[in-house]
Amino acid sequence: MTTSLELIGRIATGAALGAIIGYERHLHGRQAGLRTHLLVAMAAATFTVISTHFVYWQHYGKDDLVEVDASRIAASVVSAVGFLAGGAILRTNASVQGLTTAAGLWLVTAIGMGAGAGMYAVALFVTATGLATLTVFRRFEAKNDNLTRRRIAVVLGEDGAGIDRVVAALASLGAAMSEVDYERRLDEGKKRIEAAFDVQFANTVPIAKIIEGIESLPGVRRVKVTQSL
Repeated sequence: MTTSLELIGRIATGAALGAIIGYERHLHGRQAGLRTHLLVAMAAATFTVISTHFVYWQHYGKDDLVEVDASRIAASVVSAVGFLAGGAILRTNASVQGLTTAAGLWLVTAIGMGAGAGMYAVALFVTATGLATLTVFRRFEAKNDNLTRRRIAVVLGEDGAGIDRVVAALASLGAAMSEVDYERRLDEGKKRIEAAFDVQFANTVPIAKIIEGIESLPGVRRVKVTQSL
């Protein structure tokens, strides 16, 4: 029977390999970063260890009629992580964000399960391949690590500046705009405008400067700035 120390080593290995993938995600500003990937990989390794070894700790006798399916718990992990990964995917109109992060969570689940099963070489190979995919292959896509994607929601009063003034203010800060949601509505007898912009800023532009640039416009009622995945 495998010793408890070796089982703990398997779990620790899974957590460490998952942390490597998570650290890469953290460097690129993803909300599911180091801690999330580490926890998912460690949980997957733990479930695999429990699934394959729990029966040995139940002290069943040789005459006890016990039937155990060692793959049942581990198989459920693959399905369960789909709900977790689904939470990382955001759809805004025609754009979908977070697919790579969701795939990364699925990947570290497999890495954790491999480590939990004692398949260290396989887990190491998958980790190295996944890390290469996220870093080296990233250069072949239209990615710029010097830019940060943000979603800016603005509410303008009836007597406030028009959308063109907001767009001009964002452009003066070096924003590259990709999508705009616009809505004009009647609120308590007064017209107001709600707009949301998907933009990219240089990493050197602080959020405070973005907010101040928009708040300086007349008639701005509310400004909300969030970072996109």
